[in-house]
Amino acid sequence: MNKVILTGRLTKDPDIRYTTSGKSVASFSLAVDRRHSSEQGPTVDFIPCIAWTKLADWVGNYLSKGSKILLEGRLQVRSYDGQDGTKRYVTEVIANEIEFAESKKDGEARGGSTPNNPGGFGGQPVSDDDIPF
Repeated sequence: MNKVILTGRLTKDPDIRYTTSGKSVASFSLAVDRRHSSEQGPTVDFIPCIAWTKLADWVGNYLSKGSKILLEGRLQVRSYDGQDGTKRYVTEVIANEIEFAESKKDGEARGGSTPNNPGGFGGQPVSDDDIPF
């Protein structure tokens, strides 16, 4: 199984481009805190992420530098030949679902729907009456 779940903040505004066939693609980097002991000080990983089609449009419309998000996707490793003839490898996360982890206005946690997941992260909302405990 190839599944990645990340929470972090965008390091800059997303870069929105279009393929020759007209599909939209959003590229952005996510700053993710790494768990660590307090002696080492804070450590942050910068994870390159990609979103396609409707999700890419949503990213372009609603996310900007500093947006805190929750992302679910898959890890992808691809390679290409560099200009100097050497083989280069790129590791990135391909997003399937994205939702706000907090609002920009007041920092309160909130959920949100995206084009690939109309009910918010994790599926359709469940009423309190349907919870068995």
